Amino acid sequence: MNAEAVAPNTVVSLKVELYDAQGALLDAPKDPLTYLHGGYGGLLEPLERALEGRRAGEDVRLQLEPEQAFGEYDPTLLRVEPAERYGEGLVVGMQVEEESNIYTVTDVAGGKAVLDGNHPFAGMALRFFLKILAVRNAKQEEISRGVSLP
Repeated sequence: MNAEAVAPNTVVSLKVELYDAQGALLDAPKDPLTYLHGGYGGLLEPLERALEGRRAGEDVRLQLEPEQAFGEYDPTLLRVEPAERYGEGLVVGMQVEEESNIYTVTDVAGGKAVLDGNHPFAGMALRFFLKILAVRNAKQEEISRGVSLP
């Protein structure tokens, strides 16, 4: 049974393209993003609001400022650590989890590793191009768990 429009407790499948404010493509996953609509954390809140009431087949284009998306860039989340602390094979782009924070290795040189705890898109205005592929009513189990099931 398909819901006609995006509303709380519907499962929404989207094709997503993400661009920076200058129009450069940042991400375009091949697989659709499927999430449980209604404030469960599966999608940024401003995107959920923009999708509310829309139907399968509709396109939504929206620009979010940093504070609406992944926050301002915080230089205090940069750390320089001895590279040996992380063992062999440490390379730029790897992610390291410490103290329940995820850091991305942004540089390795001179025996040091630069770790950045900011989201990769922090500090950026982002343009989201969304195409609603499908909308259906969520199953009770999905609502109870707060996530869509495959």
